[in-house]
This record gives sequence, C-alpha cells and structure tokens, in this order.
Amino acid sequence: MENRLRKATVMMLTFALLLGLMTAPVHANNALFTIEAEDAQLTSDLQVVTEVYGQPKPGYSGSGFVWMQNSGTLTFTVNAPETGMYAISTRYMQELSADGRAQYLNVNGVTKGSYMLPYTTTWSDFDFGFHKLNKGSNTIQIKSGWGFAYFDTFTVDHADLDPLNVQPILTDPEATPETQILMNYLTEVYGNQIISGQQEIYGGGNDGDTELEFEWIYDLTGKYPAIRGFDLMNYNPLYGWEDGTTDRMIDWVNNRGGIATASWHINVPRNFNTYQLGDFVDWKEATYKPTETNFNTTNAVIPGTKEYQYVMMTIEDLAEQLLILQDNNVPVIFRPYHEAEGNGGLNGEGAWFWWASAGAEVYKDLWDLIYTELTETYDLHNLIWTYNSYVYSTSPAWYPGDHQVDLVGYDKYNTIYNRYDGLSGVPNEDAITSIFYQLVDLTNGSKMVAMTENDTIPSVQNLKEERAGWLYFCPWYGEHLMSTAFNYPATLTTLYQSDYVITLDELPDLKVTNPNPSASISPGTVEFDKYASNPNDKSVTVTANGNTLTAVRAGNSVLNATTDYTFNGNTLLLNKAYLATLPVGEHSIVLDFNQGQDPVLKVKIVDSTPSSNATITPVNATFDKATNAAQDVSVTLDLNGRQLTSIAKGNTTLESGQHYTASGSSVVLKQSYLTTLPLGQNTLIFHFNGGNSAVLTVNVVDSTVTVPPTGDLTIQAFNGNTSSSTNGISPKFKLINSGNSAIELSDVKLRYYYTIDGEEAQTFWSDWASVGSANVTSKFVQLATPVAGADHYLEVGFTSAAGTLNAGQSAEIQARFSKNNWSNYNQSNDYSFKASGTQFANHEQVTGYVGDELVWGLEP
Repeated sequence: MENRLRKATVMMLTFALLLGLMTAPVHANNALFTIEAEDAQLTSDLQVVTEVYGQPKPGYSGSGFVWMQNSGTLTFTVNAPETGMYAISTRYMQELSADGRAQYLNVNGVTKGSYMLPYTTTWSDFDFGFHKLNKGSNTIQIKSGWGFAYFDTFTVDHADLDPLNVQPILTDPEATPETQILMNYLTEVYGNQIISGQQEIYGGGNDGDTELEFEWIYDLTGKYPAIRGFDLMNYNPLYGWEDGTTDRMIDWVNNRGGIATASWHINVPRNFNTYQLGDFVDWKEATYKPTETNFNTTNAVIPGTKEYQYVMMTIEDLAEQLLILQDNNVPVIFRPYHEAEGNGGLNGEGAWFWWASAGAEVYKDLWDLIYTELTETYDLHNLIWTYNSYVYSTSPAWYPGDHQVDLVGYDKYNTIYNRYDGLSGVPNEDAITSIFYQLVDLTNGSKMVAMTENDTIPSVQNLKEERAGWLYFCPWYGEHLMSTAFNYPATLTTLYQSDYVITLDELPDLKVTNPNPSASISPGTVEFDKYASNPNDKSVTVTANGNTLTAVRAGNSVLNATTDYTFNGNTLLLNKAYLATLPVGEHSIVLDFNQGQDPVLKVKIVDSTPSSNATITPVNATFDKATNAAQDVSVTLDLNGRQLTSIAKGNTTLESGQHYTASGSSVVLKQSYLTTLPLGQNTLIFHFNGGNSAVLTVNVVDSTVTVPPTGDLTIQAFNGNTSSSTNGISPKFKLINSGNSAIELSDVKLRYYYTIDGEEAQTFWSDWASVGSANVTSKFVQLATPVAGADHYLEVGFTSAAGTLNAGQSAEIQARFSKNNWSNYNQSNDYSFKASGTQFANHEQVTGYVGDELVWGLEP
C-alpha cells in the first residue's frame, strides 16, 4: 500500500520485541538440548557467579549462573536431528528494570531480533519463540542489548506447532452457498499448501493497465495467481467514481475461476470540520492518515454525530457494490479497517489509519458497526471477514472477537527495513514462521492465518521446512512484486511451479453446481422456558434434500452430538439440559450442511418464574487510576432469587478471581483490572441466570494527568536514532498550524528535554528542513534545577526568513546534536526521547511556544 516503506520500518521490530510472549513450552527435563549457562562459551566481560553485589540468588542449577551486565556474548552449539522449527528458551532473572531489558538472539550468525526480558526477582522461564535450525550443528548466541540479566540455563526443543486444523464454520450463519464452498476449500488447503495471490493496482495506475502484474507473472512463470486482491476505496461519498473494480471482481471469479479478496482504503475529508455531509471533496483533500485530518474517530461510533453519519454513508456506498457481487454469486475475502493497530499501542498512538486513531475499544466498535450493518441492514452474506493485525503485546486487545472474524491476516514488509540477517538490497525470503504461530495463538488455532499483503514472497523451501502454514500470499503491486530488490525471478518461478503453491489453473470449481436444493427445517423458531416445572426437549424436523449434516453450532461453539442434541432420521432433538444453560433471550442455532445454505433455528429462552430482576448498587462508579487513589470498586447485588453468571465488557467476559471476586451478594472489581480500562465511561454488564441484566457505568479518570495546554500549534516528533546509548541524538520535528490563522515562524520555539550525561559543549545540525535549514536556529540551555529526565533542553527556533505557517500547513525539521568530544548520551531516561515509533505522531514531551507562551506539550 502507499507509504509502505515508512510503515515497514516497524513491523519486524514488533516481531522481535514480542516473541518472548509466545507460549512455546519449556521442556527442561526431557528437552532435546539443555545447557548450563556457565558451560557456554563466554566472552571475558561475562561472569559466572552465585550472588550479585553480595546478595545470593538461590535456586539456580549447576555451579552458578552467568551475570551479564552491559556487554557480553554467550555462545553454544546445538545438533539438530533434522531441519525444522525449534523452540529456544532460557531460565533467567532480571531485577533491574520494570520495563524489561532488551537482549539479542543470533542463530547461525543471523540476528533474529531484540527480545525484552521481563522484570522478575525469581528464576523464571523466557521463550525466544520458534526458530529454524539446520540438520547438524547450529550456533546460538545471546548478546547484550540493554544487558543486566542473569542466565541459569538455555533449552532447545522441537517446536510444539499447532496442527492447523480449522473447521469451515463461518461467523455469518446465513452465508451464501458460494461463500460456504469457498470456506470449505480454504480450510482444506490450510496447513497443507499455500494459495498464490497478487494485488492489482487501483485508481487508474499503470496507465490504466490493471493486468500488468498478472501478465508479468504469467510471462515469467507460465502461471496466474489464484487470488486477486482488489481495493474498493474509490466507491466513497467524497469523490467516488466508477473505476471498474466491481466488474473486474465478477470477471475474475465467474469467468476466470479465481478467488477475490478486497481491502477498503476508505478516506475521510482532511478538513472534516468544514465538510458538509454529501459535499463533493477532491481526492487530494481526502486522506486515510490520522495525522492529516481533524476527523474525530471517537465520534464515529456514536449515533447522531456527524462522524457517525459519515461512516454510515461510507458503508452504504460499500454495500451497494457488495450487493452487486452477491447478486452475481461472487464471494469475497473481505478485509476492512486493515492493519488494525498500526505501529502498536492501546490508544491509537501507533495508528496508520484514521479508523485506529481512537484506540482499541473504538476500533472494535467500528468493526461491530460495519459487520452488523452489512450482514443485517444490507443482508450481505457473501463475505469472509478478515481481521488484519500485528503481534505487539497490545495487539490482542484490538481483536474484534471470534464471532465476527473468519480469517486473520498479517502484512509482511521486511525486505528493505527491519531485517535482521545483515543483508540489504536483496529479497528477504524468510517465512516469518514465529509471527505466523503467534497469530495462530491469537485465536487458539480456531482461525486460519494468511499473508494478506507482502513484499518478498517467502521461498518454498523456507515455507515447507519451517511448516509456515500461511493460507495465501498476496504481494503489493509494482516494485514490491517486479523489482529484483524484492523478488528473485528464479524464486518466483520455483514458487509458481511448485506443487506446494496453488495457482489459478489448479483451483477446483468453486461455483454452486449441486442440483439439490438447500436443507430446510420446521419450525424455524422454538421457545424454551427455563423454569417450567417439566421442561421438554425441543424437536425440529429436518428436510435434508440430499445434503449431509456436518455440525450443529451456536456462534463458534460446536454442540456435542450426544449431550447437547441428537439427530435421528429427519428429527433433530435439542436436549433440555443444554437449553437450560442458555441465558434468557434469543439465540441462533446453525445447522451446518456439507453444501447449500445452512438453515438457522431461532431459540427463544424465557423465564416464567414470578420473581423480579436482580439489581445492583451502585449503577455508577468512578475509578481514579492515580496510584494513591486507585481502589477496588464494590458492588452490592440484590439477587431476588437469581444467580450471577458472568460480568462482561462488550464482547469480553471478565475472569472471576482475576478481574473480580464474587461472594454472596457482593462483587469486588479489582483495581488491577480497572486500571486497564481507558479513560472515560466504561460499561460493565452483570448477567444473571434469569431476568434482565444489570449495567454498571464506571467513569475512569486519572487525577495525576496534567492536561496539556490547547493552542494553535501541534508538535509531532519521533527519534531517528533509538539506541539507548548513542553519541548523537536525532529528533525529527513536525509543527502543524492547527488554528485558523497564520503563525509567524520567527515567533515559534520548541524545546527537546534530555540529560547531557557529562557536561560538554554541544553542536546542533539541521540536516533538512522544509523551510530551509539556514532558517532554523538553535541553542542549548542548562536547567537551573535538574528534573526527572532532563538537565538540559535544546531550543529550536526560526529566522524571519522562514516565513509564516498558514492554517493547516506544517513544517518539518530533521535535526541532530552531539557533544563536541563525541561522548555518549544515555537516551533511555530522557524526557523527550521516544523509544518506539518511526513516523510523526503527537508528542507532548516536546513543548511548543508562540511568543514565549506555552501552547503545546508538558514541561518536565
């Protein structure tokens, strides 16, 4: 996608930092290989000890443990019985930093990334994830990054990989027959082969030649890809135009026998404040980037707001095209609101797209809105819903839920940036298997995982040896496919001619050719009273019409054929014991048949017990995240003969004992859970075994947060050099006039706060500035009283020749500064330093002034 290079810089860093969160088991007692750390080859700056600073660290094995300070390398060799994936882990302790300490893992001379060892004062296990080892001898190294950790043992074992058996159950019980047939085929292929794909260019690119990439592949390999990627972005309420995408999708599926997948780069107006709903907006004044618009994503899920109305307009335009596809029997692997969390975080701080800028909770609400609107309001049932994410520690919080996701996607861009093999200028054919299995773990193996976008396609050899079971690959168009910097022609030819890769000519007939009509049931609705004196099983007559019943399910839960229901002849009997477990309300029971449209039985659960509803007190509560103010929230239950069955926030069910405790008529919500909630109103639903649910609204505040000033200047920043220790600090600044009138740049100052780490004269350079580096001024100021994270600041200003910054305009400065003796700074504790992020984002730790008045940020 556009601006891919900028986005690519963070993806493999994500992978590297988070592999330690994987759940690969440690089998120290019966593992393939275990070594005492003191028996490894150690560089001279490592020590074998039994205590640190006079404090014993009991519980280690062997004669001691290895104390790594701020440097050093441990090396050991492992003989692998066969080439494949192996789990590497360590037993360690790290008691210096609550935020973790990063170290590096090398396998056979190739750096596999940086791994953050969590804080622990007891000997604990840490998994470096799954890595490919070659048959025979392999060299493994642990190198100090931020250092300061103790290592007891290292273990290497066969990777315990998921079997990749996924049931062909779609979240939409009314899926069209064609969509179900496609889902059946995908699950048959998954884990056994990979389907080839290719994204077409959109918006009239390639001088209107949408076939360029596809013919290029055919000319090279003699094959066409089986999946074609489309983008529905041009069907929008701003500048929408007919670019033929829908017709090409119909042709690809119905005439050429292929599979269609579609993303949706839906835009918003750059100036949403002045935009009137329904107005024409030139495409140059539309954007999907949150840094280029004042569109308030938080409002997009609140009915009645202008933002909500706009989103509903976009869904209407989208639905019009999807209905055309459905009418033409075209199923679509649909990928809306893709690359969910962008650069990571919970609150939208890493968002690449406007739909993620308000954080995980709003994103999930947006997903629920589009899912519900398309399936219910517009009666669209030809979609295989694809959620596209990454593998940050915060990524699971963005997942919409198994009930609205059919397929999980990952966009691989790691050939130019963030590759750890020491190479550049050549394709990176890594199968990124560790990332694949992390995404498998996201849904406990219940959903397929695909490479929904990529640059270099992994080699067949890597895919097969590492058992990287990606469902399909789909390179972006242009150079991402056709440049030798991204893909070797010989590798592409091997790929497309391999039995492991499915091409267009190898797809089966995925159209509905079964002459039998779909199965049907009678009645379509049954009612069950949970509290009747003698409740009965509920009977349904099934007319199979030659089809075979394969499963009965409620949502994603498959019912047990002996305890939950029985099926004899043409009679399906729902057992009363199962029905009694369902909460009051209407439920959909789907009868899955091998083909055709699946009938849905509506089950209405009622409660005739003459008693009133359970209630809670209070119904509103406030929780302060401030350390000294945070307290558990107690809720009193008036049960009225009911029983509390669960507490939920949206689609997430709280865990008893972890998130809350319940005893008799009292519930205590733990502060450890409440601190994870976003600021503002949060709704918790108390479910009971009968009657109505009760609602508790928790207003989450943080009294320690100082509200930054509001003015007409916004400052965004990131650090070009994120090394903890460095002889040069490289901040990048972007000033945005967010007001309505021009600002004289000569009146503007911004300050970057840091610790000098050894008093010395310093020099500033402006490497590039949009207003001209000659018009950028600087000075270094020592604070009269040092504060946490700062004893100096760099003040950047402008000469009068820099001119004015008009409303909506921005100015960028790429800067560096160093001490004149080139000694190192320690950036890790600097107030204005950002350890992550490779694109401009609002940064309140850099302050901005207009005419000496603070208008942006928080001073330390």
